[in-house]
Amino acid sequence: MNPDEQAAPDEYAVLADITRMLTALLEDEYGLDDAEITMTTTFNRDLELESIDLVTLAGLLQEHYGTKVNFAEFLAGMEFDEIIELTVGRLVEYVVQSLKAAEAG
Repeated sequence: MNPDEQAAPDEYAVLADITRMLTALLEDEYGLDDAEITMTTTFNRDLELESIDLVTLAGLLQEHYGTKVNFAEFLAGMEFDEIIELTVGRLVEYVVQSLKAAEAG
């Protein structure tokens, strides 16, 4: 593995970051601290997040990753049905791609 690949974030690290963010959000907003979050977890059906929660998540993502990850732009490119079915895994893939693109310059 070359040094560039080692520096690039991987899905496991990003999933861990997003899981921490979602756990904090769910605990703060709903008092839930036992949600199971995996790559196949959906924001709407499984976590029952409201649109305001996605706004909060966008802020957490920006706080953690800076301008490299634009969650609002990611969602803006989707149809309503895609947003309803959005999984944690799809967000993880987007974050990894965004961070790699930012590193590549």
